[in-house]
Amino acid sequence: MTAAAHHPHRIPHSLIEDVIALVLGTLMVSFGASLLKQAGALTGGIAGLAFLAHYATGVKFGVAFFVLNLPFYWLAFRRMGRAFVIKTFCAIGLVSVLTELHGHFIGISQLQPFYAAVIANTMMGLGFIVLFRHKASLGGVNILALYLQDRYGIRAGKVQMGVDVLIVLASLMIVSLPMLLASIGGAVILNLIIAMNHRPHRYLA
Repeated sequence: MTAAAHHPHRIPHSLIEDVIALVLGTLMVSFGASLLKQAGALTGGIAGLAFLAHYATGVKFGVAFFVLNLPFYWLAFRRMGRAFVIKTFCAIGLVSVLTELHGHFIGISQLQPFYAAVIANTMMGLGFIVLFRHKASLGGVNILALYLQDRYGIRAGKVQMGVDVLIVLASLMIVSLPMLLASIGGAVILNLIIAMNHRPHRYLA
């Protein structure tokens, strides 16, 4: 029996449910990003590029993350529609602001890189799932990958992997090898969480 047969009537999320989900999801993602920033680690995608910009130039992660996502809103509108773009814009704005705010409310004197990478990426992965299930995202490479797949037949997974490989190679000039290995391990955990929980027909709403 198909998933649709089990759920003949889908009940869409209400506006208040979407708002709460955006706040909860971005709180989790931004706190994970704050841990990575404090540990000097990074991750993949646009967040990884924002971390590289932060470590290389000193620009705030939140500012870099927000600006780097700007070119992708047009693609998001063409692929996903207006509601998705509005939610994604709000989510990106919240993550950009909250990541900078966390440091004003919590201070950690010692943070082991591998522990930070595991905990941070686990939290970020769960936050992504919350956002995805309420038809929002954090923009960036994922939208580009889906667009190229639809338009030119280039598999989205290959685009995502190619960008992440470039980020890893670029980070070799900025972070230490142990920190890079911790970051790679954390990124794998994040992607496994998304792969296990974000599948067609597994969650309907």
